[in-house]
Amino acid sequence: MQYMILIYGDEKLYQSMREDEIKQLMAGFGAYTEALRAGGVLRGGSELAPVRNATTVRRTNGKPVCTDGPFAETKEQLGGYYLIEAPNLDQAIDWASQCPAAATGSIEIRPLV
Repeated sequence: MQYMILIYGDEKLYQSMREDEIKQLMAGFGAYTEALRAGGVLRGGSELAPVRNATTVRRTNGKPVCTDGPFAETKEQLGGYYLIEAPNLDQAIDWASQCPAAATGSIEIRPLV
């Protein structure tokens, strides 16, 4: 089964980090990505642009209405994702718990339909 590992964090926290802290975090993500690859479960993934680049689309009276920004105001924003293949939710949870962002944000796991 395929699972999306959705990475949520506070963009303000990342913007306030020192350069050496960001380098350390990115090295952690690099190692995590390599662990997923070596484990044979990685199917895709990407960091997302900041929420200031987001556009939300809704349909009102049959016409699209676009607004700048994310769908909802929250403390944590969706910052990236990994698509993995795991035999069950327990293994997906194990992989998600190893994501470096789990220490400062939250990781959502969603099975693909």
